[in-house]
Amino acid sequence: MGDDSGYGNCDDEFYNGAYDDNDEGFEEPDSDGESCGSIGEAFSCKVIRKESLLAAQKNDLQRVMDLLSLKEHHARTLLIHYRWDVDKVFTVFVEKGVEQLYKEAGVSVVESEYLSSSHVSSNISCEICYEDVSANETTTMDCGHCFCNECWTKHFIVKINDGQSRRITCMADKCYSICDEGKIRNLVSVRDPQLAEKFDNFLLESYIEDNERVKWCPSVPHCGNAIRIENDKYCEVECACGLQFCFNCLSEAHSPCSCVMWELWLKKQEKESESVDWIKKESESVDWIMKNVKSCPKCHKPVEKNGGCNLVQCVCGQPFCWLCGNATGLEHTWTRIANHECGRYKDEHGQEIERARKELWRYTHYYNRYQAHTESLKAEENMKEKLHQKVAALESREFKTKDYIWVLSGHYRLTRARQILLYSYPFAYFMFGDELFKNEMSSEENTIKQNLFEDQQQQLETNIERLSMLLEEPFDKFDEDKLSETRMKIINLSAVTDNLCKKLSNCIESELLGPLQQATHIIAPYRSNGVEKASEL
Repeated sequence: MGDDSGYGNCDDEFYNGAYDDNDEGFEEPDSDGESCGSIGEAFSCKVIRKESLLAAQKNDLQRVMDLLSLKEHHARTLLIHYRWDVDKVFTVFVEKGVEQLYKEAGVSVVESEYLSSSHVSSNISCEICYEDVSANETTTMDCGHCFCNECWTKHFIVKINDGQSRRITCMADKCYSICDEGKIRNLVSVRDPQLAEKFDNFLLESYIEDNERVKWCPSVPHCGNAIRIENDKYCEVECACGLQFCFNCLSEAHSPCSCVMWELWLKKQEKESESVDWIKKESESVDWIMKNVKSCPKCHKPVEKNGGCNLVQCVCGQPFCWLCGNATGLEHTWTRIANHECGRYKDEHGQEIERARKELWRYTHYYNRYQAHTESLKAEENMKEKLHQKVAALESREFKTKDYIWVLSGHYRLTRARQILLYSYPFAYFMFGDELFKNEMSSEENTIKQNLFEDQQQQLETNIERLSMLLEEPFDKFDEDKLSETRMKIINLSAVTDNLCKKLSNCIESELLGPLQQATHIIAPYRSNGVEKASEL
């Protein structure tokens, strides 16, 4: 590849003999050509399928039951209150004691002897409906409150239908104890078995809905899987269905763009798209309105101009200038309108227009590059099948080496780096604009940091394009010497792009976002091996 390629000569710049013929230090992909986890690196996320959901929930329940010697429904109440964070339950237990732990979660643990002997008479007056009922037609909860089964059942049905199945409290005034799920199930199933089943499903799904470390996969149509993470929620994961997404915001994987920035970028794209569509559909109406209608500066009603004079009057009585839209006096001469003159040029109007023009150009700059790299990524992902064909052609030739793993590894590194690069443009748009960090950096600091970032971004972009061009070459038709040379270039460039991705990510995290006060802007850490694939629970 010569100097006229526009990306320099990679022969001298990148080959440094760091990789021998055995590709030592060069990561190998799995059978599909994608990178596997690093040696000794434990998976930190798990796939929870429908059949394993109950087992995952039971495991956490058992840990709490064993520690505190509790029944299952008490352990579930604790875990739902503390969002299924077992460590948090243990921490509160150690720091505040068991009584405070139970009180905060609404758990009432009463001795069974008390519950069995608290109502010994044959008839009991229910304090809800004031009916006298037989003792065997009443139910007593762990808090000690006893009401008739009819009132309990109606109470439970209302709560379940209102979506409050996970924490149904006692009916007694100012009692916030959580009712026994087993007693709820028994009473409701007599009246409505389907609702009782719905209640059980709510309790089961609370492990996902109320759990900060477990979320449903956002695939459409839904694959039915959930993902559980063990470490930081600011990470990117891959479900067993193949979808890669940001665990924190459930959007597509968008590192090194923060979740807040990515949400703003999507909204801005949607807004710009809607504006363009609206203008296309309503262009004729808009043109007519712009030429013939303006709003009154007093009552804001639309006013149509049907004469040649530029002093118009609204039905509310307010006169205003048609040229600039500002309120005026009613009288005018050949040379001026009373209390008004807009013919003189004012610099602030020109400055506002210039600022708007620059902001539009700035957005267009970042959007065009983001879109171009998105299209390149799609094309390079489609390149994979051609690379498989090239590898098959090489394997059929009688060369000394039969190891062509570097081809698919190079392709993986290319698509991974391209993904980082394209999301760096939305990041740069918000990082160095006025929308988020205007008061956090001076103009000089902004310029210095932008230059630092763009230097690294351009280095990454240059080497990505070099790697892309090398993989597009017809190396399956090269002789053995030229093939060996191409192989070393691809291996070397793969390592270089990986290192540049790390540097760019570290720059964003440490040099750009680190010193700022906006703690909400946290990015998922860069992983050489890509988005982490969730393993089976």
